[in-house]
Amino acid sequence: MADLLKTILLFGQPGVGKGTQGKLIGAIPGFVHLATGDMFRGLDRESELGQEFLKYSTQGLLVPDELTCRLWQQYVQGLIDTNNYRPHSDLLLLDGIPRSAQQAAILDEHVDVLRVIHLVCQDSDALVQRMKKRADQQGRPDDADEDVIRRRIKVYHDETKPVLEHYDSSRVTEINAIGLPGEILQNILNTIMPAAKGVIRNPFG
Repeated sequence: MADLLKTILLFGQPGVGKGTQGKLIGAIPGFVHLATGDMFRGLDRESELGQEFLKYSTQGLLVPDELTCRLWQQYVQGLIDTNNYRPHSDLLLLDGIPRSAQQAAILDEHVDVLRVIHLVCQDSDALVQRMKKRADQQGRPDDADEDVIRRRIKVYHDETKPVLEHYDSSRVTEINAIGLPGEILQNILNTIMPAAKGVIRNPFG
């Protein structure tokens, strides 16, 4: 990964809808959605990395920066090698990274962040209920325990939200995360499409 990867960051506290919006946008040609949560959950639970992830996620804690960034680099390179991500004609949509100032600094060596979409929800109780419902539907043990969920939200405010200050405020857009998914999607696309036009190539010429 010699050149900086053109990137959009999806930002916001747990349960705010980053994954939902990321999947919707990732289905649009030219966008490649990479959710670090899915990346970690895809690990073999019996492997050393899988055990390391579970040790932190089941407590609502962040996976260590070095481990997260190393796995992220391997995963992105795998997408490139299998032609599922073409850096010169696709826009990378990152969801769940960076989650700390150190991760942001490490990623600066690999990505060119064009826009940061900050999905905002002031009602933490609504987020807790949304995550517990998701845990039932998707079988996520790390989302089932309310104490763990609230710890994750606290960790977000203490460690992750300050990462927004790492990026130029002109590139950060706040979008209300409460509403119909289609309306939220439209607001996000209105923000990122001007930047995307300079990266994504029209397959029809």
